Amino acid sequence: MPQEDLLLAIDTCGPSGSVALGRLTGDAPQILGQKELAGRSYSATLITAVAELLQAADARLSDLRALVAVHGPGSFTGVRVCLSAVKGLAEAPQIPVVAVSRLEVLSTRAGCASAALDAHRGEVFLRLAEPGAEARELLAGGEELAALQSVPQRIAVCDEAGARLLAAAWPGAALVRVDPPTAADALALCAERVLRREFADLALLDGHYLRRSDAEIFGEKAATGQERA
Repeated sequence: MPQEDLLLAIDTCGPSGSVALGRLTGDAPQILGQKELAGRSYSATLITAVAELLQAADARLSDLRALVAVHGPGSFTGVRVCLSAVKGLAEAPQIPVVAVSRLEVLSTRAGCASAALDAHRGEVFLRLAEPGAEARELLAGGEELAALQSVPQRIAVCDEAGARLLAAAWPGAALVRVDPPTAADALALCAERVLRREFADLALLDGHYLRRSDAEIFGEKAATGQERA
């Protein structure tokens, strides 16, 4: 299979993850295969899944034209596993990488400009489309949602916790329920970006977290407590 045809996408941001291999075509990328990854076992199964997809396509890692990394928001551990794998796979053969937000993938999958994902702790990761401006992404709880000036008429959701929070805060908004986004969805979304060469700087590529880690939050609190003591 020609090198310029192949793309590999990885998404381990959510409760479950996936890896997909596709081939660029004239209209839309053809998905050659996708492997589902069980949550909490990404680091043990991800590279094996990549190898199996490449083997099934009779391809090698060096045959890839680009990698697509879903770099958050989501689980800190899942995002880091994805980025570590992508950087490890891309570095030696110099494979370019496209990074994409999981919220944007969900939004595209549902055909909605706005989207939300459960962020736990009574919060959602929110992609908010506003007239005349680029979509922005943020972390929001019930109070923040109620205080927003612009509320979307339609918003994509893929989990019950996020849907409940949005329904309570925005009773007039239509919730468009879809299955969680996958690596194949990310691959389809980013195929044109590969053709346009919209690649990330691998040295600077980081997680799109939208929230600080527990270690940062609790470390800051501990340091403040020590200063007061």
